[in-house]
Amino acid sequence: PLLSPVPQMELEALRSIYEGDVCFRELSPVSFQYRIGESGDPKAFLIEVSWPETYPQTGPVISMDAFFNNTISSAIKQSILDKLMVEVEANLGTAMTYTLFEYAKDNKELFMENQPVNTVTSVSNSIAIGTPNVPASKKKGKKEQLSKTQKRKLADKTDNKGELPRGWNWVDVIK
Repeated sequence: PLLSPVPQMELEALRSIYEGDVCFRELSPVSFQYRIGESGDPKAFLIEVSWPETYPQTGPVISMDAFFNNTISSAIKQSILDKLMVEVEANLGTAMTYTLFEYAKDNKELFMENQPVNTVTSVSNSIAIGTPNVPASKKKGKKEQLSKTQKRKLADKTDNKGELPRGWNWVDVIK
């Protein structure tokens, strides 16, 4: 089915904005997934946004039923969906998929603050988490500060846009 002009323009915009973004997946021209957080991050989650025929006059269908989210408690999923629905209400009639993804990215820590971290922190985090039940409210306002050495290590690993080079996690199979 052909999209009406607003979603068609939004689709093209999304494709160009998220081109090369490993977190973004276009499942169909009216359905998209976005992973909030790094793949090794125990607090990462996937949002799926689907546009009904009447979009953007009616809000998109937002789902967190992806298998990726199976470690997240249903209460947390519901609270994330509730917060996203508030954004949907505020943006009815406009192209809002990008807004929703960015809103989720900006509020990831807030969304997931009550999600227990019971996985071993991955190597990529390089900061060990001692007690997972420390209230997150203390450090809500500030971003985590990296030391110069940490920044340098990060810069060495990534290109100028902060992305890892293509193939950094490929396994050498040919021996």
